[in-house]
Amino acid sequence: MATTSTAIPGPAGLPLLGSMLDLKNDSLGTFLDAQRAHGDVVRITAGPPGVRAVVYGIFSAEGAQQVLATQAANFRKDNAFYQELRESFGNGLLTSQDEDYLRQRRLVQPLFTRRRVDSYAEAIATEAATVTEEWRTAPDSTVDVLDEMARLALRAVARILFGTDVEAAVEIVERAFPVMGEYVLRRGFSPLNIPRDWPTPGNRRAAAAHEELYAVCDRIVAERREATKSGAGDDEAQDLLTLLAEAESAEDGSFDADELREQVLVFLLAGHETTATSLGFALHLLAGHPDQRKRAHEEVDRVLAGRTPGAADLDALPFLTQVLKEAMRLFPAGPVIGRRAVAATEIDGHTIPAGADVIVAPWVTHRHPAYWEDPERFDPDRFTPEAEAARPRYAWFPFGGGPRACIGQHFSMLESVVALAMILQAYDLEAVDTEVPVVSAVTLRAAGPARCRLRPRT
Repeated sequence: MATTSTAIPGPAGLPLLGSMLDLKNDSLGTFLDAQRAHGDVVRITAGPPGVRAVVYGIFSAEGAQQVLATQAANFRKDNAFYQELRESFGNGLLTSQDEDYLRQRRLVQPLFTRRRVDSYAEAIATEAATVTEEWRTAPDSTVDVLDEMARLALRAVARILFGTDVEAAVEIVERAFPVMGEYVLRRGFSPLNIPRDWPTPGNRRAAAAHEELYAVCDRIVAERREATKSGAGDDEAQDLLTLLAEAESAEDGSFDADELREQVLVFLLAGHETTATSLGFALHLLAGHPDQRKRAHEEVDRVLAGRTPGAADLDALPFLTQVLKEAMRLFPAGPVIGRRAVAATEIDGHTIPAGADVIVAPWVTHRHPAYWEDPERFDPDRFTPEAEAARPRYAWFPFGGGPRACIGQHFSMLESVVALAMILQAYDLEAVDTEVPVVSAVTLRAAGPARCRLRPRT
């Protein structure tokens, strides 16, 4: 028999503030400690009486599967954080729901087939080659690999989206995204918010960044619309934005200008920060583990023999894929995924009440001792086909899961493997910073440098 929600265990916290300070100082550590002390379903309170928040953490693989897949209809993107994302970045694939989401997904899906995504490998390789060449003049032969992979991933996704307009877009995104991301994060987790239109310094900074980002997207969208109408875009300008502008079906119509901008912003946000995190930590982990780095170099040298990798090489580079998956286990770009329960649901013997805020946490489940032996150890062999088959499906879910699983999974893996292979062809890396502290923001963020020393291999 299921217990009632009031019986769900959790940390006591402080008498007046609950776990508010713990969550503010180290939310990931707080969730991890809660699972270790109280089990796979926990109740965490935060804030003073009157504005106290309650969140239910679901940490087992089976529980994550219920929330994201088998009972996904009971858990919606109705919480405050997603509302702030909608206000800042629009109602694109990441934030939309119900028929809006289904229509958008149907229109976008043909642009993310394996064949179409594989055609982006050349653009990815171009950006990776630019980075590896620039590193030859790096001061002290040292780079921060997380910063560098953020730059590479943003330029790659912007080139694929915007084609020849990549430079203007990248400059503005680099300036506007951090301001908007911090604003969303602060408002999404605050118990009380002032209206966005009040002229406070924070509101003004966010509004300026919002306006600048929307303006460049709107300009490029308008140009693509005009090119599509005139037929000028039918030759070589088949960047992803052009394809989105041309997407149409009898059932779903096509995207209007506002919808196009919203899809572009989602692809920029989700398409570069997630891949950058995976790539950057994969490099840093290899830089700190010489034996694993040697295996990666040997595979790259054997398979590629100095040539530029392409999409057809992915299956021939299984160890690089294992390295990336293990990096995504230890440092998932989306460490916490939030939902709001719209119906009472039994999970792991406890009833989650309707209306409750719920999180599933790759950060915690990816370290769960029931699925991972010595979970803090870097071990790419956890992701051999045999090892993967022996684990529950949702013991590892860096791309989410169920009907809202990331549409760009194959794109992310293609970009990561191609870029990682090219970097390992060119350099041997040694970690300067052996530990990299992280915090949970809109995505996982480093709270310190991840510097590596470069030794050219050619």
